[in-house]
Amino acid sequence: MTEPSVGRRERKKAATRQAIADAALRLFLERGYDQVSIRDIADAADVSTTTVFKHFSGKEALVFDQEQDRESRLIAAVRQRAAGQSILDGLRQHVLDSWLPITAHPRMAEFTHLVDSTPALRAYAERMWTRHTDSLGAAIADELGVDHDNLACVTLARFVLEVPALARGRRDRRAAVDAIFDILTQGWQPPAKSSAPRSS
Repeated sequence: MTEPSVGRRERKKAATRQAIADAALRLFLERGYDQVSIRDIADAADVSTTTVFKHFSGKEALVFDQEQDRESRLIAAVRQRAAGQSILDGLRQHVLDSWLPITAHPRMAEFTHLVDSTPALRAYAERMWTRHTDSLGAAIADELGVDHDNLACVTLARFVLEVPALARGRRDRRAAVDAIFDILTQGWQPPAKSSAPRSS
C-alpha cells in the first residue's frame, strides 16, 4: 500500500524546517547572532533564502523554532485538561511538560547566554509567550462562561505566560514554576523576613 503523498510532503516540510533551525542555532552559537545572515543559514542548510522565509517569519524566529504551535497547545491545556483538573493545574502541567525539557538541553547555558546577550532576541523571547494573552484569556473565559474581555481571565492568562521568563534564571526551575503557580492558585502572601543581617 502506497503512503499518501500528503504525509510524505508534510514530513519533508518538517524535516526541512528542522534542518534550517538546527543550522541557524549552530551558526548563532558559533559566531554570535549579529554575525550570521539569512544567506549564511540558507547555505548551511542547503536551501534558498526564499525557503528559509517560507518556514520562518524572520531571523529571531529561527532561534525559537518550537514557537509555531505554542498557541494551540496552550489552548488545549485549558480545553482538553483531565477531568477534575483545574484550569491553573492544567496550565501548570503544560508549562512543566513543554518548557522544562527545553531548559534541560545540554546546550541550554549557551542558548541562554545567546538570548541574554542579544537585545533583539531578549525582546523577542519576552514577547513570544505573552503575545498569546488574548487567545489564552478567551479560552479561560469560555471554560468559565464569561465574556472574552473579562479582566480576571485576561490577567490570569498574562501571569501564566510570564512564568517561563520569571523562572528562567532560577537554579531550580521546576520549584520556581510550582512556586509561581502556587501564588496564582492561593493568592500572594508576604514572604517571611530573612534572618540574615542586612549589609550596611
